[in-house]
Amino acid sequence: MGNKTPLYQCHLDAGAKIVDFAGWDMPINYGSQISEHEAVRNDAGMFDVSHMTVVDVSGGDAKAYLQYLLANDVARLTVSGKALYSCMLNEQGGVIDDLITYYLRDNFYRVVINSATREKDLAWLELQAQSYADLKIKFRDDVAMLAVQGPNARDRATQLFAEYQQLPVQQLSRFQGVEFDDCFVARTGYTGEDGFEILMLSEQIADLWDRLLEAGVAPCGLGARDTLRLEAGMNLYGSDMDETTSPLVSGLSWTVAMSDERIFIGRQALEAEKAAGVQQSFVGLLLLDKGVLRNHLKVLTAQGEGEITSGSYSPTLQQSIAMARVPVGASGQVEVEVRNRLLKAEIVKLPFVREGKSMLTEGG
Repeated sequence: MGNKTPLYQCHLDAGAKIVDFAGWDMPINYGSQISEHEAVRNDAGMFDVSHMTVVDVSGGDAKAYLQYLLANDVARLTVSGKALYSCMLNEQGGVIDDLITYYLRDNFYRVVINSATREKDLAWLELQAQSYADLKIKFRDDVAMLAVQGPNARDRATQLFAEYQQLPVQQLSRFQGVEFDDCFVARTGYTGEDGFEILMLSEQIADLWDRLLEAGVAPCGLGARDTLRLEAGMNLYGSDMDETTSPLVSGLSWTVAMSDERIFIGRQALEAEKAAGVQQSFVGLLLLDKGVLRNHLKVLTAQGEGEITSGSYSPTLQQSIAMARVPVGASGQVEVEVRNRLLKAEIVKLPFVREGKSMLTEGG
């Protein structure tokens, strides 16, 4: 038996197939992964993401601490509720985790990290905090989180808030959150669709789930979440990057802020990697032959071998797609080794899908 979120009984009541995910008993689907995927692309779906880890960082040293801890710079955050996506690196420039940081005020930030890396992340946060006197790190084990995603997600969710809460929620810009009472609502997500991630006290989350169900929001499991994020070109920790790969070879260079002299963990390693010449590119693959692309398959290019990091069938494109790490300069048609067969694939720009529309006709 694994850890259970406050919505575990709700999943059982909805007919979920439960699987182990990083030590948590989580729904993989509620009957049809394809239907759940399509619900998010065309209407509205919701995901239990309460297995994610929420950490509040506060105190006079909070900003300086996070500037040292993260490859992206929280100094960019000046508007309350604004979010920043970043990697947290080790000294070798490898990715310990990718996470989102919300700026609430000058001495208070909220950090959301992955469930699979919870223990090592919390240990790393505590270790780095030892150099800062005015700093408090609070692990929020009293909260739960629901993601409501899709073209109709915001409208469906907004109507469930109290009247005085609806306008602030409606006015949220992308990658921004708002806090009221015991609830935090952010216009963020992991599907390539618009929507909210809603954080509230654990004892309140089941009521929100039930009301979203009544509003016509479909429950969706980890299976659909994975194909949605893959279509959207969003990295999955442990598949597309880990402690042995840097953000520079993981399609995450845009999350590294090195324009000033700010010192952060892993900076020297990234500078050395850039000076030596980054050797790999992170690309999308579209399978041209029949078959399915899977993780860790070998990719053969004119410049040498690469490897698929995440691969699956795309319900939206009705083709097999993947993200891969290949030698710099690789382009055009390549081959993927699948069960001793070489299948043709094409390198394309990421993402594959954005807000329900194929990006392959946009110069991909």
